[in-house]
Amino acid sequence: IVYSPDYNITFMGLEKLHPFDAGKWGKVINFLKEEKLIADDLIVQAREATDEDLLVVHTRRYLNKLKWSFVVATITEIPPVAFLPNFVVQRKVLKPLRTQTGGTIMAGKLAVDRGWAINVGGGFHHCSSDKGGGFCAYADITLAIKFLFERVPGVSRATIIDLDAHQGNGHERDFMDDPRVYIMDAYNRYIYPGDGFAKRAIKRKVELEWGTEDSEYLQKVHTHVEGALNEFKPDIVVYNAGTDILDGDPLGGLAISPQGIVKRDEVVFRAARSRGVPVLMVTSGGYQKRTARIIADSILNLHSLGLLGRGRPACALGSPSMQNMVTDSAKDFSNLSLQ
Repeated sequence: IVYSPDYNITFMGLEKLHPFDAGKWGKVINFLKEEKLIADDLIVQAREATDEDLLVVHTRRYLNKLKWSFVVATITEIPPVAFLPNFVVQRKVLKPLRTQTGGTIMAGKLAVDRGWAINVGGGFHHCSSDKGGGFCAYADITLAIKFLFERVPGVSRATIIDLDAHQGNGHERDFMDDPRVYIMDAYNRYIYPGDGFAKRAIKRKVELEWGTEDSEYLQKVHTHVEGALNEFKPDIVVYNAGTDILDGDPLGGLAISPQGIVKRDEVVFRAARSRGVPVLMVTSGGYQKRTARIIADSILNLHSLGLLGRGRPACALGSPSMQNMVTDSAKDFSNLSLQ
């Protein structure tokens, strides 16, 4: 499990002007600690992605744009950010997002090493190499996959399973003509971003209606996840596990119960792990205060079912062998830079 306290965004209450709970990542970790699933020594500390890391995907022109506060205000959808000095924006808004991006890159290597990894943050699926939006300033999903392709032997094919309520147009644009990447995306067809061009990259498109409920949703997820993994044999699954599908979410427009979200994550992990395919999970969108508890409950469920372990067999998360593996892998991939 990858996390850093630096994930959380707090600055004079400005974070409250966006419906996103900018402290949900720390709350997830606290819930997991309360349940005795993890302790500090079992958390891989995410490191901030450097400019050098980001340039593996992003253009220098795009990164320079982030030096303008009004550009960041547009991307994060928090208008007052436009009036802050950029050094403050870099430290209080963009550094947390860069650290989460570094966490996703690290989690990719961890997943390959032991069959699974969960970055408690990340999932910025509206950002592509040259454009941000929808609270997504860095293309962490694209970066994680490209780092794996370039740095990890034996990883040359990836499947993205995007189950956030919104279309993942960022990674879709980045991998538009890349045959090494298979994209499944299930989303509310009527909401942001409605990116028709990006949809051309989706190999398995599941467009959902307003108010879709558990039974229909879970049946579609199960059918299409199984179909996607049968159709294309990846070396890693990147799972964008947005909780904005939750009933009552102000932006998602779907009606999935907390139990439905827990079951959805189980379906994805079971499908990948049963095939021996490593899975990297990122938490993406979710705009209600209760989503942190649901994410924690889902991770607890995955653990109780033996789906969090090395290889196909179950491995107890708290065992000494797991502690050693986490420590070894963290050392192995703590220096993110490709150079």
